[in-house]
Amino acid sequence: MDGNGRWAKQRGLPRTAGHREGVKSVRAVVEESRRRGVTTLTLFAFSSENWCRPRAEVTILMELFMATLRSEVRRLNENGVALRIIGERGAFSEKLQRRIAEAEALTAANTQLNLQVAANYGGRWDIVQAARRLAVAVQSGQLNPNQIDEQRLSTELSFPDLPEPDLLIRTGGEQRLSNFVLWQAAYSELYFSDVLWPDFDALAYGAALDDYAHRQRRFGRTGEQLEQTCAAGAHPHGR
Repeated sequence: MDGNGRWAKQRGLPRTAGHREGVKSVRAVVEESRRRGVTTLTLFAFSSENWCRPRAEVTILMELFMATLRSEVRRLNENGVALRIIGERGAFSEKLQRRIAEAEALTAANTQLNLQVAANYGGRWDIVQAARRLAVAVQSGQLNPNQIDEQRLSTELSFPDLPEPDLLIRTGGEQRLSNFVLWQAAYSELYFSDVLWPDFDALAYGAALDDYAHRQRRFGRTGEQLEQTCAAGAHPHGR
């Protein structure tokens, strides 16, 4: 969700004003996801690299995170949205960690939409944590190194119970992944939008979904193979 700071700068406002305005776009995208039947939505809110930003901005971001949890969790729960925070929580205040745990517990049984918010998250961090857990299992004798394959490593990542992302959207005109779900996005379709995040409304999000709907997901196969598979009635992804 990129472009909050630039959006504010264009209007002569402090960067934090852009972050506050961006919350409205979060709400719009969540609502449009429910309307369109999207089952899982992951939002990159705060990367592990964002701690390098000015202290005042980081402080306000944490306060905004806390306030948003407080104001939005009831709305999410009423609309059947299950909230999960992925990332290293240890760097957050104890109060924020408690608020996260409470929000997750309240919404855990909901089934309309899985909403993940990546906070203090990094794709490389995710892979390193998985590798460490596998190493511990090997060291304790619970796992044979020969048993480690892609599927086994995937079970140790941040969201092994949810599907890998089909579509990865980046707003704000930049065209890079910026350390976001690197392993899980190996076969994601990429969509780059010049729209700054505070202006990324339901219409802009819908345009991204419509663009994705016209793409062919081949997973290493040819288009002809997919057509033959579909004609035979099998799932084109082979999953």
